[in-house]
This record gives sequence, C-alpha cells and structure tokens, in this order.
Amino acid sequence: MSLAKRLGAGLGPKVTEAAPHLTASFVHQALDRAIRGVGPLDSAAMAAERQLDEHHGDEKAAVKALIESHVRLAGAQGFLTNLGGLATMPVAVPANIGGLALIQCRLVAAIAHLRGYDLAEPRVRDAVLTALLGEERVHELVRRTKLPGPPMALATAPVHDPDLDTLVANEVAAELMTRIAGKRLAYTVGRRTPIVGGVVGAGTDGYATWRIGRYVDVELLPRPRRRVTR
Repeated sequence: MSLAKRLGAGLGPKVTEAAPHLTASFVHQALDRAIRGVGPLDSAAMAAERQLDEHHGDEKAAVKALIESHVRLAGAQGFLTNLGGLATMPVAVPANIGGLALIQCRLVAAIAHLRGYDLAEPRVRDAVLTALLGEERVHELVRRTKLPGPPMALATAPVHDPDLDTLVANEVAAELMTRIAGKRLAYTVGRRTPIVGGVVGAGTDGYATWRIGRYVDVELLPRPRRRVTR
C-alpha cells in the first residue's frame, strides 16, 4: 500500500467523525437543492437554459460552459473549505462535502435537462446521483450487480425501483467520504502552510467535477425536451 493510501486510511475515521450525518437523506437533500436552486444558485434547469441562450442554442457549447463554470465553483469551495489544519475539520469537512455534492448534482442535473430528461422524474434523479460516483465506480457496481445499469439505463428504465433511491444515495455518501479523506492528506503539510490545503482542495474538487461533467456529457444521450421559461 502506498504512503498516500496509508495516510488516507488513517484520516478516514477522523473525516467520518467530522461528518456523522452524511447519509442517504443528506445526499437527497443536496440533490433537491441543486435541482430547485438555493441561495445565489438558481435551479439546474435555469442554469442550463441560460447557457443555452448565451450560446445561441448550441447545446454542445452550453454543456461545455456548464462544466467550466461548475469546475470553477467546485474549485472555489474546495479552496475555502480546505484552508487550515486538522483543527478545522469538524466545520470544514461537512461544508466541503455539502458544497461539493450540491455543485456536482447541479452540474449533472443541468446537463440532463439540456439532454431532455425530466428532473422531477425519480428515475432521472437516481441517474443524476449515480453519475456522481464516476465512470469507474459505476462500472464496478454494475459488474458486481449492485446497480442494474449506468446512468443512461437508470434514467430510461421502464419503471422506477424505490429501493434504488437509498442504495445509490448511500453509495454516493460513501464515495464522497472516501474522496474527502484522501484529500485531507494535504493537512500533513497544511498544518504549517495552510494555503497548501486550499490549493490541493481546489485542484482536487475542480478536477473531480470536470471528470463527472465529461462522463455525463458522453453518458446521457439526447431526448426530446421542453424549455424552461423564466
């Protein structure tokens, strides 16, 4: 096992203690807020329509702009929530997880909306959450038959499986915890140089968001859609 993995395993329990309420309910709340909009962030559908308008109906350009803007948002919150050292974890970890989940859910939901998927549909919501796991993790879960299929298959399934809601949300919660634990390796240096934690957090969260955006861009094929009017 590499040094990074050993340190990550050691930090894992600390991250869990700092974010004890990261459950399926927490993930579903993040998804709901991402779709509806919260604070200065408007709804995922409105964000998608705005980019489509700004790019004169060019869906490809709109998706690219959505990915870029959400990468910037993820990087900014990653920087702010990863400044400091281990002493800040009780506050910083939940803020980082919540912010990242919200931003990534909003990105995936916005792309799904552009592709013609109804964000009020439970099957589509399951697909949005599943995409947050990333392509490799999704393929692994499908191979192990823990998931019936990738996001596209879930979004277009003939019927909705209610049990899938909790299963997917729990997998997302676990995945977020794993990512945050690994990222907290920066604090081995950040305790003396606080800015390092922020830089690593920004880069890690931004890159993870970019990968998810690229995955969804390829995964969700277009369907006939309705525009959302202001």
